[in-house]
Amino acid sequence: MSLIEILIMSVGLAMDAMAVCLGIGATGMGASPRARFRLAFHFGLFQFLMPVIGWFAGTTIERFIAAFDHWVAFALLAFVGVRMIRAGLQADGESYATDPSRGMTLVMLSIAVSIDALAVGLSLAMVHISIWYPGVIVGVVTGALSVVGLLLGDRLGTRFGHRMEIAGGVILVLIGLRIVVSHTAF
Repeated sequence: MSLIEILIMSVGLAMDAMAVCLGIGATGMGASPRARFRLAFHFGLFQFLMPVIGWFAGTTIERFIAAFDHWVAFALLAFVGVRMIRAGLQADGESYATDPSRGMTLVMLSIAVSIDALAVGLSLAMVHISIWYPGVIVGVVTGALSVVGLLLGDRLGTRFGHRMEIAGGVILVLIGLRIVVSHTAF
């Protein structure tokens, strides 16, 4: 697998993470350097780990995961997205109550945006391609695009306020729906 092919694959896998970061950045929750680091690091780490896990699992576990992985991703993204929408609709101006760069919210988002990478790892195992080099590239590209998404989202959030928090929540739900549709389409 050439470096160009790996980069194209990496950008494709990182798009969900970048879109989620756009939504988080729009809420203002990803504005601090620490939050940016935590989000980018965890999204990149999970995007690295999932293909490695998929690669080691090989074809043995694929048939068990393929049936419901898209539903898990949807449920996680919808849960966080609906909470963001509710917070954005609150009349008292309260912001999103749970910091998406901490705790279980961070873990849920990290898993949700990296589930597709598990399937990529399985695919690479089936064609006998070593996972380490592509895995590292996928993780680094995801981390970098996550920071870009947070910065762009932050600019949009300052300009449009709570409407961007609602938009961020809608984006998360739509990403979840896209994952389900892409896995269930004929």
